[in-house]
Amino acid sequence: MTEQAYLPAMGLRWLLPLYDPFCRLAGVRRVHRQLLERADPQPGQRVLEIGCGTGTLLTTLVQERSGLEVIGIDPDLGSLRRARRKAARGGLPIRYEHAYAGRLPLPDASVDRVLSSLMLHHLDAGEHARTLREVRRVLRPGGELHVLDVVGEHAPRPSGLAATDPDHVLAAMFDAGLTRPAENGRGRARFGRVVFYRATN
Repeated sequence: MTEQAYLPAMGLRWLLPLYDPFCRLAGVRRVHRQLLERADPQPGQRVLEIGCGTGTLLTTLVQERSGLEVIGIDPDLGSLRRARRKAARGGLPIRYEHAYAGRLPLPDASVDRVLSSLMLHHLDAGEHARTLREVRRVLRPGGELHVLDVVGEHAPRPSGLAATDPDHVLAAMFDAGLTRPAENGRGRARFGRVVFYRATN
């Protein structure tokens, strides 16, 4: 796989060991549960998380819902090692793959739910658009994208990253060919305000 630049979970790779403790302290689990309630995957469905990081969201999903085929992708090998260790320790049936959201290693129309948690703001404008087009490609007809992300500007924020204000996110979903993109609620974690989005294929 051709490597490309990406922004790691904590901004810098050497901060990765702090990511899970940060998520616990920041109240990420609560907003993760809200995202999963909105996505509401059903038994027999295939669920993909893009930018799965250390597997926090998918661990919660599989612990609380059964009968799903669950896949997580991330470009960061260090994060994937941590995610795989969590799954192995818990005996959780989660498949983790090294991949970029703009080049998903899945066939067309093969996924029922795509989840994105606090990841879109890590992408530059070009990768943002590629990712949403790939999401549309892999979603089955009637499949859904569910996104949780920060609202607007935040720091630190390298130049060139796509804007994460709701108008921009919704327009990008529409431009990618997803239908009925809409806000699906707002919330707050200890690190700031978040927005939930939903779109269908």
